[in-house]
Amino acid sequence: MDEETTRTMAQQVAAAVAMFQTERTGHAPKAVTVVLSNDTLVVTLHAALSPAEIVLSQTADGAGKIQDYHRKLFNTSVSTLRDEIKRITGVAVREAAAEVETTTGAVVHAFTSGEMVQVFQMAGTISVKDWDGVGLSSEA
Repeated sequence: MDEETTRTMAQQVAAAVAMFQTERTGHAPKAVTVVLSNDTLVVTLHAALSPAEIVLSQTADGAGKIQDYHRKLFNTSVSTLRDEIKRITGVAVREAAAEVETTTGAVVHAFTSGEMVQVFQMAGTISVKDWDGVGLSSEA
C-alpha cells in the first residue's frame, strides 16, 4: 500500500490543503486542522503567513492588504483545491470561502498568530466511517 491509501480521508485533505497553500504562497503552514461536521468542512492553517506577512499585518492597513491578497489568491485558485477535495472524499464542494475577521484589531490578531480558516460546504454528506477510515482512491 502506498502512503495515500493508508492515510485517513482527513489526513489526505489536510495534506492537499497544505500543498495548495505552499504552492500558492511559497510558505508552508506549520500544521493543518481539518474538521467535518455534517456537510461542512472547516480547514484551519496554523502559522500560514510568512514572516514578512506577519510584520506587515501589524498595522491595520498592512493587515487589510494581506487579508485582501489571501482572499483574492484563494478565490482565483480554489477550483484546483475543490477538485482535489472531491477526488479524496467523493463529494463535490458546493461553496468555498477563506476569510479572516475584519474588525479593528481582530485582523491583526488573526494574522499575528498566523491562523487562516477555510470553510467548504459540501454538496452531500460523507459517512463517519469513510471520513475516519481510508479515503477514496484517486480513481473516484
